[in-house]
Amino acid sequence: MAETPTRANEGDRLVTDNRKARHEYEILETYEAGMVLTGSEVKSLRAGRANLKDSFARIERGEAFLLNAHISPYAAASRFGHEPERERKLLLHRSEIDKLTGRVQERGLTLVPLKIYFKSGRAKVLLGLGRGKKAYDKRESIKKREMQREADRAMRVRR
Repeated sequence: MAETPTRANEGDRLVTDNRKARHEYEILETYEAGMVLTGSEVKSLRAGRANLKDSFARIERGEAFLLNAHISPYAAASRFGHEPERERKLLLHRSEIDKLTGRVQERGLTLVPLKIYFKSGRAKVLLGLGRGKKAYDKRESIKKREMQREADRAMRVRR
């Protein structure tokens, strides 16, 4: 299981975060994967022009792919640009791919990209193996979050 990246980690720089994923899915495990990108995609990511809304990962023919992730075209790349929502290959170890293949075939599990970030100069994506939440699970999560906020406010007032 990979560590969740933050700006505090040495050399890590967050590009985009999929906040909706944690609301829509119960994340069971996380995996860090590299991405096969073109030069204009890397420049666009460095400029922070990416969106993970409605994106997901799929394993096909023993390889992992990121689908529907939007990386905006880099303006200075002109005619050598890239397609914004193309299928991008993910770089994972064979053992991780085999493990994920078995888990994804279980009922209701899916691979959801949680974050894109740079680690030691390389673009990485944090994948979450998640199970879709039902409406009542989402309400319960919201209720817990609200209760935690109220408790934090009360503690601040007491200090």
